[in-house]
Amino acid sequence: MSQLLPETVWQMNEEQLQKLLDSGMPISNQKQIRFYAPSFMYYKTPYYCSSTKDFPTISITGKGCALRCKHCGGKVLETMYPATTSEKLLDLCTKFKREGALGCLISGGCLPNGYVPLENFVDAIGKVKRKLGLTIFVHTGVIDSDTAKRLRGAGVDAALIDIIGSDETIKEIYNLNVTVRDYDGSLRALHEAGIVFVPHVIVGLHYGRLQGEFQALKMISKYAPSALVVIAFMPIHGTEMAEVEPPKPIAIAKVLTTAKLMFPHTPLVLGCMRPKGKHRIETDTYAIKAGVNAIAFPAEEAIKFAQNKGLSMSFSSFCCSQIYADINSSSFDS
Repeated sequence: MSQLLPETVWQMNEEQLQKLLDSGMPISNQKQIRFYAPSFMYYKTPYYCSSTKDFPTISITGKGCALRCKHCGGKVLETMYPATTSEKLLDLCTKFKREGALGCLISGGCLPNGYVPLENFVDAIGKVKRKLGLTIFVHTGVIDSDTAKRLRGAGVDAALIDIIGSDETIKEIYNLNVTVRDYDGSLRALHEAGIVFVPHVIVGLHYGRLQGEFQALKMISKYAPSALVVIAFMPIHGTEMAEVEPPKPIAIAKVLTTAKLMFPHTPLVLGCMRPKGKHRIETDTYAIKAGVNAIAFPAEEAIKFAQNKGLSMSFSSFCCSQIYADINSSSFDS
């Protein structure tokens, strides 16, 4: 693996990449893998059944989002618990804690400038941490230094952020009038604030094609993320891109393998957003071949594949970004 360069993998065609993955080279040192199944989606296999309460997801904007991105259209927000005021957020988290929750992801729709209005909820988040002791992840949009510092001061455990490496994709898909520089600035703000942050790279967001993913990885590599999550565009019914073909599993594998080379000492995760069915089985199997450290909601066939490879396995009901804390850095198996 160390003899390969990220640029070399990125230039490979499908046949070359397939040969590399089948050779077993990327996972020659891999000994374990973690699987995650947070409670926002029901998950059951013979290996693990997800909890319905451990790690729910909250939207601080309810169903509202000013952007109405072509790939989402606000549909993802409909799957979250709404808490549109600080009081509602505190009450909802108190309810979750009483019911046995271990933590939650606080997300929401974006304002016209690409920000999730987290600054209005910082004090409430601080109270949740102090009074309830829940693990709190926040999913930011574009973010400034002041908000990043306040989130750290509130005790947020980790900030999750989608990083886009193409100005055209930002404008065309996100309907957003910012640039790649703004995402770079967001990474810098999180890094300088000293908060744990976990960037997400979305494969195939530009109508199912690769565009900007390599640039996104290069941008992230300038900083020190605690983990890196790769997700993939999946068509959602009722959105403008509902009929768009998702990226091929081998394209997702290209991003994963490139990321593994570029971030050899950073936990790498195949995240929850990706196509289901046969596509997921193939993607997840490629991911294991590429040497990922974790997969969210893994296909049963992929679990069997990992088992047959002799990898030790563990399961968790937390968000997959939790891997930064689950892996002991002194024994991290890259």
